[in-house]
Amino acid sequence: MESTKHALPVTPNQIAYARSLALRNRTLLPWEVQQDRRSLSAWIEAQARLKPVSDMDRLPTSKQVAFAEKLAQIKRRAVPDECFRDKRLMSKWIDGNK
Repeated sequence: MESTKHALPVTPNQIAYARSLALRNRTLLPWEVQQDRRSLSAWIEAQARLKPVSDMDRLPTSKQVAFAEKLAQIKRRAVPDECFRDKRLMSKWIDGNK
């Protein structure tokens, strides 16, 4: 016997909530998970625990910016504009200009 024959169908509320979590966390809602109430519940629980992805999370911290500007002044260089939009780029620029 196949276990999917006895699986409970998902509810419309579950699907709606799962889709909102997928958008919030910028992830895909797997098709297989949508076929069974229990697996969708487990997916929802895991996604609900995650911290939402924010555009602000990608920006450099104020300490990074201050340190980069101090380095730029000492080295008589400008910090590239793209570094102000991505904390990883800012970190690489700082490491390369210490």
